[in-house]
Amino acid sequence: MDVKGKRVVVTGGASGIGKALAKAFINEEAEYVLIVDVSKENLANTKVELDCDAYQIDVSKEEEIKALVSYMDEKAGGIDIFCSNAGIGGVPGFFEVTTEDWQNIWDINVVGHIHAAKHVMPQMLERGSGYLMNTASAAGLLTQIGSAPYSVTKAAALSLAEWLKITYGEKGIGVSCLCPQAVETPMTAQGAGTAGVDGMISADECAADVIDAIKKDRFLVTPHKEVLEYIQRKSSDYDRWISGMQRLQKKFEDFYNKFNSS
Repeated sequence: MDVKGKRVVVTGGASGIGKALAKAFINEEAEYVLIVDVSKENLANTKVELDCDAYQIDVSKEEEIKALVSYMDEKAGGIDIFCSNAGIGGVPGFFEVTTEDWQNIWDINVVGHIHAAKHVMPQMLERGSGYLMNTASAAGLLTQIGSAPYSVTKAAALSLAEWLKITYGEKGIGVSCLCPQAVETPMTAQGAGTAGVDGMISADECAADVIDAIKKDRFLVTPHKEVLEYIQRKSSDYDRWISGMQRLQKKFEDFYNKFNSS
């Protein structure tokens, strides 16, 4: 899909990857760009910096997503590209993660994507064109050492995007799923852990790959090209791949124990 002249929504758009996406769409001459975020302060600052429209919601709330769609209908006449980018790292670990912690990350990292697709796609299907871009993570493809909630929810987000592409891709709906490793954002300000094994890229690099994917209707967006190699290794010999990840897990545990004892 050509980005020029399109009406675009970016959730989680006030910082990090979302902010870089909004900037990229503006540079590509999108007709209307709306940044969406839960942070009122970040929205206000980014709105001024990028000179675009802004809208505050919690993506985990279905009624707020519905209100967002109505807002875009009123302001721009509809939505051509919806980037469901909002997400959180959540509480790491497994045994220490409470039921409430699980529900919170699930609602934001998965249900937010579901609400968006459910309420944005009808208008796209009616006119026979539209594009959904869901941000997941390389963790959704490869798992996340040290964090069960993040790994599980990102895998679910990837699975949803894949299902949407299979089901509606022949009906005019483009779908891409962003699966980077470590990206320079507020979420990685204190370090990226094992996600940074192949280095940390800028949010702008990540956004550029998304724009390219949308133009080419490419489903999987992997700014870290090493991820593609890891997927091939995983699919060709799952047990060997798990053994390798177990070794990485051991290194993570050793580093964590050494850090906490110092």
